[in-house]
Amino acid sequence: MKALKILTAFIILLLIVAGGISYWLYRSLTMEIAHDKSEKYIKVEKGQSPGAILAGLEKEGVIYSSTAASVYLRIARDAGKLQAGEYLFKSPISTVEVIGLLEKGSERTKRLTIPEGWTRFEIAKRVAANFPAEPPMDEKAVLYLMNDTSLISDIDPMAQNLEGYLYPTTYDFSLDASPQDAIKRMVEQFRETWKPEWSNRSRALGMTNRQIVTIASLIENESKFESERRIVSSVIYNRLNRGMALGIDATNVYIAKMLGRWDGVINKSDIEINHPYNTRKISGLPPGPISSASESSLEAALNPSSTNYLYYVLDVDKNDGSHSFYESAAEFERGKAKYQRWLAGQRSK
Repeated sequence: MKALKILTAFIILLLIVAGGISYWLYRSLTMEIAHDKSEKYIKVEKGQSPGAILAGLEKEGVIYSSTAASVYLRIARDAGKLQAGEYLFKSPISTVEVIGLLEKGSERTKRLTIPEGWTRFEIAKRVAANFPAEPPMDEKAVLYLMNDTSLISDIDPMAQNLEGYLYPTTYDFSLDASPQDAIKRMVEQFRETWKPEWSNRSRALGMTNRQIVTIASLIENESKFESERRIVSSVIYNRLNRGMALGIDATNVYIAKMLGRWDGVINKSDIEINHPYNTRKISGLPPGPISSASESSLEAALNPSSTNYLYYVLDVDKNDGSHSFYESAAEFERGKAKYQRWLAGQRSK
């Protein structure tokens, strides 16, 4: 009887230990670890043993426990599949994710981020700075490459350049990538984002794809909030339907950039200039896009909210970059006056 009790106690103890080990193992493998090496390439040498690889990653703070990772490799994965290479590990990241990346392998890359709302002029400058070419290419040379519209001729046969079709996101390129490679990848990403049914939707709205991309580029510059972009879109459509000038200052900024005279401030000459992109003077859309728009803005251009709004101005009460919308000119003038008082106060500070 005593022996049975001892055996039972021993089995219970084993179960408790096994449960504890299982929990520790599960937590060690699935818990996401925040680390400070996300911008640093970590090199895994050819011929390095799995144990040495995992120990190095634990030392770098990328994984929680090399012991747990080794057990996982023996039980559930193939340690022989870990590949040499130079790796960027996001933060936070789990050990299971790290092992998955090690199995896929990695070629060292350079990262390029194109912010939403950038024009081809800013993009060309960044590409020229990050992609050495032979012979060397400056910003103007890269801009010239952006005049080749063959990659988007089916979507926009009227395009004169790639403005609006260089999709804004973060890219990874091989170290030997050229400016041409970068441009091609950005256009390909636009094509991947542009859904086939969007062309049908454009036609249903009585618009060309080019006009939709143009509207999206305006929306991108007017609002940073996804929640109000369809409302901004409705204002654009409402004004177009009434033959009203859009009056979007971002087009005046774009003119200054095209003319090489943008100094960070909209000058009187930028507003008064007679130019097809000056939406203060023309009725209708500008001839083409004025920047790279996000998927959110493209969707807003295709699906405007149903409103009677014709005006909007920054909401100074919220002071977060969002807008107040108005149906009448009188309401708008009151909101505008409030904004101008607020702006004068900000400038005096």
